[in-house]
Amino acid sequence: MKKTVNILWLILGWLSLAIGSIGVVLPVLPTTPFLLVASFSFAKGSDRFHRWFTGTKLYKKHLENFVTDRAMTLKTKFGILLPASAMLIIAMLLVPSIHFRIFIVFLIIFKYVYFSTKIKTIKGAVEVD
Repeated sequence: MKKTVNILWLILGWLSLAIGSIGVVLPVLPTTPFLLVASFSFAKGSDRFHRWFTGTKLYKKHLENFVTDRAMTLKTKFGILLPASAMLIIAMLLVPSIHFRIFIVFLIIFKYVYFSTKIKTIKGAVEVD
């Protein structure tokens, strides 16, 4: 049973890693949330895969600062906030319920307040080859 659960965690990890990797080049798809799910899934499924994943450039560039210091670059923050806000605004325009529209507005405001107050903003790291 435990082996089956570990395999399911690994499948979720690989799927999240694939989607997060696509998000690196496709600006509409946020990278960080999928890579966080991948990291969590690999940690649950296999110590070996988790060690491998935390050693990759993808992890170091997009997640390491968030995991260790709860910090992100401004570019990463906006890379998460803007596509999510766009999707919420589209939903708000398509739903006729005023209550749901008000809820979405509060949700959008909450996201921006949370990201600006709870997650530190850092300068982007300079890559040295």
